[in-house]
Amino acid sequence: MTPGADSPRNGRDLNRRRRARRRPLRNKLLLGLALVVAFAVGVALGQALHDNPRPGGVQTSFRTLPPLTATTRSG
Repeated sequence: MTPGADSPRNGRDLNRRRRARRRPLRNKLLLGLALVVAFAVGVALGQALHDNPRPGGVQTSFRTLPPLTATTRSG
């Protein structure tokens, strides 16, 4: 048996460890990015709701009707 053949320090094990260490960092970055995007969407939605007037407000309108002409019946 060669020394180091069964040890965890061979090339494949080191690559596995490096990949395993990078995944949590990448996952944390993706989670952080998702949180920033969700926050930005929330702020944009809040601003859009704040800027628009409330629907269903009372509105009064006036119309002037022309006078009707009277017709006479003869008979």
